[in-house]
Amino acid sequence: MSTQNQNGYMLLYRSDEWYEALSHKELQKVINQNKAWIDRLTAQGKARPGHALERKGAIVSGKKGRVLSDGPFAESKEAIGGYLLLDVETLEEAIAIAQSSPSLAYGTSVEVRPLAEECPLDVRARELAREEQLVHA
Repeated sequence: MSTQNQNGYMLLYRSDEWYEALSHKELQKVINQNKAWIDRLTAQGKARPGHALERKGAIVSGKKGRVLSDGPFAESKEAIGGYLLLDVETLEEAIAIAQSSPSLAYGTSVEVRPLAEECPLDVRARELAREEQLVHA
């Protein structure tokens, strides 16, 4: 497994609306825990603040973008609720940070994704160009 990443990692928070069942006091406790956690990571230079995402939106798909559906994931209760960008060197460190998220205690899952150094479309275009050069050489 390749663990080095020069561009960092993104944590994607997936959950349903579990917070709807909390009292004001419980909700404030969760908010404070998450804020302290993010502030600590930011102060250590390991994170750049992300953002919460609205529960509404649209999914555009199909050729020419003609297929529109309510998003995100209208068929699922769980959706990406926000993200955090990490400035760490290894996948293992990003996973350890995700494992320390206070939101996990409430049923949230955290997806850890490396940021790509380059778009897969560019990589594939380069490969195809090399193949064409070999055929015509």
